[in-house]
Amino acid sequence: MSYVDEVIAEVIAKNPDEPEFHQAVREVLESIRPVIEANEAQFRRDALLERLVNPERQIKFRVPWIDDNGDVHVNTGYRVQFNSAIGPYKGGLRLHPSVNIGIIKFLGFEQIFKNSLTGLPIGGGKGGSDFDPKGKSDREVMRFCQSFMTELCKYIGADTDVPAGDIGTGGREIGYMFGQYKKIRGLFEGVLTGKGLTYGGSLARTEATGYGLLYITDEMLRCHGESMKDKTVVVSGAGNVAIYAIQKAQQLGAKVVTCSDSTGWVYDPDGIDVAALKEIKEVKRARLTEYKNYRPNSEYHEGRGVWQIKCDVALPCATQNELHLEDAKQLVANGCKAVCEGANMPTTEDATKFLQDSGVWFIPGKASNAGGVATSALEMSQNSERLSWSFEEVDAQLKKIMENVYHNIDNAAKKYGFEGNYVVGANIAGFEKVLEAMNAQGIV
Repeated sequence: MSYVDEVIAEVIAKNPDEPEFHQAVREVLESIRPVIEANEAQFRRDALLERLVNPERQIKFRVPWIDDNGDVHVNTGYRVQFNSAIGPYKGGLRLHPSVNIGIIKFLGFEQIFKNSLTGLPIGGGKGGSDFDPKGKSDREVMRFCQSFMTELCKYIGADTDVPAGDIGTGGREIGYMFGQYKKIRGLFEGVLTGKGLTYGGSLARTEATGYGLLYITDEMLRCHGESMKDKTVVVSGAGNVAIYAIQKAQQLGAKVVTCSDSTGWVYDPDGIDVAALKEIKEVKRARLTEYKNYRPNSEYHEGRGVWQIKCDVALPCATQNELHLEDAKQLVANGCKAVCEGANMPTTEDATKFLQDSGVWFIPGKASNAGGVATSALEMSQNSERLSWSFEEVDAQLKKIMENVYHNIDNAAKKYGFEGNYVVGANIAGFEKVLEAMNAQGIV
């Protein structure tokens, strides 16, 4: 059995009931197989892959909090500090009922390579809780966040581990967590990113993941003789990533006709109204059923369905494993040219393979949604310098970073004989930098 196969089997055996983590490890290790096989004896001797797939540290803790009726609830908190070879651990905090240790490990493992691809000095980590902020009052969310940070603050710091937002964790939650960290530690430092602009946040951070997704998608299309202009685009999700992906796509001349949330999806043949979407999701925190009140010409459907709409470009921006094989077949049948992931691993393994085999240009999330963490790293730089950069300055750096990410993954794919396979390119390009740093620092 090859070294890669041994390690994959070991990960599955030692981490039972964690299918998302298995999937993430399998996808990465299969992609970097050419690099491993060229150096198998050395990597096996140094247990390089075993060190790569095992977190440096994983923390699990209880989070008790009191609701507005005085009743006590207990959730579980997690922080997985996966790899610090190229910098402090960096990765978001996900607040969602689906969160468990396997989900956090999958996200943290992906984060290693995503962060490496940005070219910035940040390692990989992830955290969160099975707490659901939906339907909770501001005071209930505050009490949860304060309890969560009371424990988490023991393990993080501006030069150690810098969490950020993720699903369920927006500016409100980051603010509550930062306030508690500052109170307990007595430090006003860049320990969290995604902060408000009045206390160390960065302009363009809110837009960064969605904008970055479109910058890399447009660069890929341009390198194939096309662009986003006049393209029909379908987007899943209605959170931060989806909203700003839709906004930037429209700015680049495309027409986005769908969005979705956990209960249903919208088809707007005239193009999604971003202002209405922001009002519904960011202000009212309501469901997409309200969209038709703003756009009577639109259609609302329960359940899943955005991928059945004819399009040139598909951008899955909701959550992991949301685009299935049957969806991929529908996209190909409808003439879709490109699928670029705005969420983390939103396309299943068989769907990814089908899209690639069908000639669809496919960029995985670790490359295409790296704009968020890249701008978080820029926020860290501003905090360290005690400076605030303009929106235009941050946005220009983001655009340059994402264009560089595309060319790095394209070049890596070509170097190893996989031209056009951006999954292989992303994993190899991300891995090579981490590998060099790990080797330089010895067996630690």
